[in-house]
Amino acid sequence: MVIVATLGCGQQAAAPAATEEAAAPESDKPLKFVYVSPTPLGVNDFLIMGQTGLELAGDKHGAQTKVLESEDPTTREENVRAAINDGANIVIVLGFEFNDIIPKVAAEAPDTQFLIVDQCIENPPANVHCAVFKEYEAAFLIGAIAASLTETGKVGAISALDIPFLHRYTDGFAEGAKYVKPDIETSTLWVGSDVSAFSDPARAKEQALAMAADGVDHIFAAGAASNFGIFEAAKEKGFFTYGVDVNQCPSAPGQVVENLIKRVDTAIVESVDKIMAGSKENFLAYGLAEKGIGLVALTTDKPEDSQCEIMKHKELIETIKGIQDKIISGEIKIEDPMFKQ
Repeated sequence: MVIVATLGCGQQAAAPAATEEAAAPESDKPLKFVYVSPTPLGVNDFLIMGQTGLELAGDKHGAQTKVLESEDPTTREENVRAAINDGANIVIVLGFEFNDIIPKVAAEAPDTQFLIVDQCIENPPANVHCAVFKEYEAAFLIGAIAASLTETGKVGAISALDIPFLHRYTDGFAEGAKYVKPDIETSTLWVGSDVSAFSDPARAKEQALAMAADGVDHIFAAGAASNFGIFEAAKEKGFFTYGVDVNQCPSAPGQVVENLIKRVDTAIVESVDKIMAGSKENFLAYGLAEKGIGLVALTTDKPEDSQCEIMKHKELIETIKGIQDKIISGEIKIEDPMFKQ
């Protein structure tokens, strides 16, 4: 697996029929943007953000938009090919599940532009563009929050696999914690050694309970569906935790402090803009400065409704805003942990 893995979480419902929204100019060949999801959208907020980005991009460029929801590897490839055959100008996919599909179909359809969100393939051809995120910047802020709130002086992170990409979360978190308290104790645990680690809440819960027993009172959960085991442990033992990708505070009200938010919608709109402008860039990265990532308290419209514990700490929010500004200005420099492995 060429890892940049999607950590989107949420329950999933059965796949409804493809939806289509007319927003195209009158033309023999109207613009068409198609979004192919890796699994059914259901109530998965992360995947739904992809649909939101598609619709915003379609409105902006006067394009017809269509969503094709996949269920497995076979339907993923079928849907990508269906989008091409339907005359899509841009095919948008979300997740590492398309790693083996896009190189093959992109070579067969050189006139179609492909946008891969939240991952990239090796040596992308000219018609493949990757929109990825600087997770380590927001993880730094999460670590700073945890270090500011810990009462034991011990904070930790639990992620799915010990791979370079996921160190963007764990190392960024530890670096942010040590920025606030240089002598703080940080630790990291990995759920497993294969892709099943992204959906093993039972194992993640065991690890969270072990961390809590060792005195860790703030745990950053970066394990996709495995996060729900960490949240369950937090409710049982009373430690605080942090989520990823979307607002996961409602999963454990009173225990989830903040979340590393990935603005998939923003990344899609900005990337489509560049593709439509004729950009030859294959690799598009979105961080704090680009508003592609952030925290609930700093990026959402109504953070007071988020159920996040951070909203009880107004002064700390202002402090974190200051740290964010220093990262954006370059005063605080954070190296990408993925390339330090």
